Amino acid sequence: MFYSDADIRLDDLIAICNQTTDLSAYPHAAEVQKNILIYQNAAIEGALDGAEKEQALKAELCRAMKDGPGVIVIKGAYADLSVLDKSTDAFHAIIQQEKEAGSGQGDHFGNNERIWNSLQKACIYDPALFIDCYKTSAMAVVCEAWLGPHYQMTAQVNNVKPMGKAQSSHRDYHLGFQSQDTVAQYPAHMQIASQYLTLQGGVAQIDMPLVTGPTLFLPFSQAYEPGYLAYTRPEFRQYFDDNHVQLPLEKGDLIFFSPALFHGAGTNQSDHDRLVNLFQVSSAFGRAMETVNRTAMINAVYPALLEQVRAGTISAREVRNVIASVAEGYSFPTNLDSDPPIGGNAPETQAQLMQRALDNEWALAELMDALKTQANRKLA
Repeated sequence: MFYSDADIRLDDLIAICNQTTDLSAYPHAAEVQKNILIYQNAAIEGALDGAEKEQALKAELCRAMKDGPGVIVIKGAYADLSVLDKSTDAFHAIIQQEKEAGSGQGDHFGNNERIWNSLQKACIYDPALFIDCYKTSAMAVVCEAWLGPHYQMTAQVNNVKPMGKAQSSHRDYHLGFQSQDTVAQYPAHMQIASQYLTLQGGVAQIDMPLVTGPTLFLPFSQAYEPGYLAYTRPEFRQYFDDNHVQLPLEKGDLIFFSPALFHGAGTNQSDHDRLVNLFQVSSAFGRAMETVNRTAMINAVYPALLEQVRAGTISAREVRNVIASVAEGYSFPTNLDSDPPIGGNAPETQAQLMQRALDNEWALAELMDALKTQANRKLA
C-alpha cells in the first residue's frame, strides 16, 4: 500500500490530537503539563533495582512515546549541575575552535551555532567530563525502552542566539530529512516503521524559560500515520501553529520524543542563548545520521573510565551506560568467514570487547590492538 492524496486528511490528525493524556495510565510519572508527561529522575532510578520493575518502566516509557503524547520530560536527571556547566563551557570552546578553523557550518534550519557530532568531539575534548555526562541511567533506560539494546548514540549541540527564528513544524530523521517526492516512494508500512528506528532527545544545558523558545510540540501527532507526507502542507502547519504546546525546561532536564511527533524549535525572544545538547539515537537495525569514529572515542575515554572502575567511583550500570554511548554494540555487518560467531549466533561487538578489557583491567594499548584486530576481521 502507498499513500495517496486521498489518505491525507487534516480531520484525521485533529481527531488524534484531541486526546488528553491520562496520568493514571503512567504510574511512574509525576504529573501532566499541557498533555506532556513529566517524570522525576528519582522515580526512574527507583524502578531500576529489579528486572521486573525495570521492564515495567520501559514498557511505560515506550507506551508514552508510541501511543501516548509522544514526548516525555525527566526532571532532575543530573544531581550535580556543575557537570552541565563544565560541558557548556566545553561546547563553547569547541564552537570557538571550529569558528577559528573555518569549519563551523551552522545548522540546517538557520544560522544558529551548531556542533555536529558533539558526541565524539566532547568525548575527545574531555573524556572524564564525557563520562559524567553520559553515565546517567535515565538517558540509557529511555533509549533501551524505545530502541532496545545496542542502540547507537549520536549528538549535536544547538546554540540558538537571541532572536533566532523558530523552525517550521516538521518530523525528524529518517523520512523527515527526505523530499516529499522521495517519501511518497516508500510504502505506507515503511513510513510507519521509520519512526521506530530513531529516538530524539536532549538535555537542557541551561535554564530555558518560554521566552527562550524551547521546542514546540503537537502531542499525539506521532500516531498520524501519513504524517511524513502531510507535515509540509499549509493546512497542517497552520494547525500546528494554532495548537502546539511548549514547556519551559530547567538546567539538567532531559526530554525525549518520537521522531514522528510534529515539532519545531521556537523563536528565542530573550537576550541570551538557548543551548541544548541534542540526542539522535538510532536502533542497531537502522542507519545513524552521523558518522562517528567510535574507536577514537574509546581511545579517549577508556583510561578515565578504567581509572574510575579501579577506584570504585562508578557503578557497573553507569559503566554500561557509558559504553553504550561510546562503542558499537551490534555485531553486524561483518565478514563471517574471518569473524565467525563463537559460542552463539553473533561475533563479539566493540562494546563487549571494551567491557572485557575493563573487567580484566587491560592497558589501553592492549585494547586498541584488540579493536584493530577485530576491525580487520570484519573486512571483506
